Amino acid sequence: MSQDTQGEAKAVKAREGTLDIAANPFKADFPLLVKHPELTFLDSAATAQRPEVVLQAERTFYETMNANPLRGLYKLSVEATQAIADTRKHIAEFIGASDPDEVIFTRNASESLNLIAHSLGGSILRKGDEVAITIMEHHSNLIPWQQICRHVGATLVYIRPDANGHISQEEIEAKIGPKTKIVSSTQLSNVLGVIPPIKAMSDRAHEVGAYMVVDGAQSVPHMRVNVEEQGIDLLAFSAHKLGGPMGIGVLWGKRDILESMPPFLTGGEMIDSVTEDDAVWAPIPAKFEAGTQDAAGIFATDAAISYIESLDRDALEKREHELTAYLAKRLMELPYVTVLGSQDPEDHLAAVSFNVGDVHPHDVSSILDMSDVAIRAGHHCAQPLLTWMGISSCCRASVAFYNDKADIDNLIDALENVWKVFNIGD
Repeated sequence: MSQDTQGEAKAVKAREGTLDIAANPFKADFPLLVKHPELTFLDSAATAQRPEVVLQAERTFYETMNANPLRGLYKLSVEATQAIADTRKHIAEFIGASDPDEVIFTRNASESLNLIAHSLGGSILRKGDEVAITIMEHHSNLIPWQQICRHVGATLVYIRPDANGHISQEEIEAKIGPKTKIVSSTQLSNVLGVIPPIKAMSDRAHEVGAYMVVDGAQSVPHMRVNVEEQGIDLLAFSAHKLGGPMGIGVLWGKRDILESMPPFLTGGEMIDSVTEDDAVWAPIPAKFEAGTQDAAGIFATDAAISYIESLDRDALEKREHELTAYLAKRLMELPYVTVLGSQDPEDHLAAVSFNVGDVHPHDVSSILDMSDVAIRAGHHCAQPLLTWMGISSCCRASVAFYNDKADIDNLIDALENVWKVFNIGD
């Protein structure tokens, strides 16, 4: 058998293993999961686990190229500068962008969205204008728009889904109109696990002359994102939900839009020149990257993306779809569990939210933790959505490709114990 044939056979075997949700070829890559084999981790929507290559990359930066990038002409500083430039280029390719200079590093997706609302919103919004967002938004893509609309006298308009979390074309056309200047939407709900029709919203936004902003914090880790094909004008996401470090965010925007926006933070390398009375801003991306960046974290983010790309991304996405569908199906089999949103298991990706009878979600989570099952409980930074659904909090189980069928079965077994605890003597 030739080397090429052997490689192809190995790739096929790896893909088959990826698609078998009862098997798990991935946990060995994640030190925390290896150290705690008893743990059933179902909270990846909050943060993903880190593979060994990411942990090692951050250490490698500090051991081999620790210097302040952009501020020195000596070898270490040049290497650190190049590492950031390489990561910027890699991220652009990862999200389907053609210009690496359109990639801005921030601390997290929340900062990226605040930057957009402040710099873009503050520049173009006037009294009487409208900003359209969905009711499903994370607070990070809601509060910044509330604040800027209040500041300039614009109106925040909510696009609302049906009971299954689906947004209709009629709703899009009704809520995105002549007064709309900005449309901002999650690309994957962190509560309902549904995928809003981003392309339809972007088409409508551009039809009325508005910008399309996308919160990709949940989508980028679980699905292919192509900003050019999907009609996105600005995209925000975080490294830590991709398996990268905490404290690294990404803002991508079209060059002409970024160049028209004023800076959000000032000082450091974001200037071209300064006098006693004025300053000239540096070109993008530096204009939006005031102060020293987390260079080691950026370098480790590159390793996280490389790790994902070393796997079969189509197979990973299919695995996560099947894991989520299996999760929803198993939850729906429990008569005391109410799954929020669509009752079609195939409608959910990565996250399924639910409640257990009248048991408070915090109690559910605490008792599950006694069985080493980790889920999220609360309002998930989406209070307007939960209020709209008539609840104040809920449980959420979320999966990543390093989960398997046994993790979900462990959750179901532990939920049966929760129900018994609160129904003794019934």
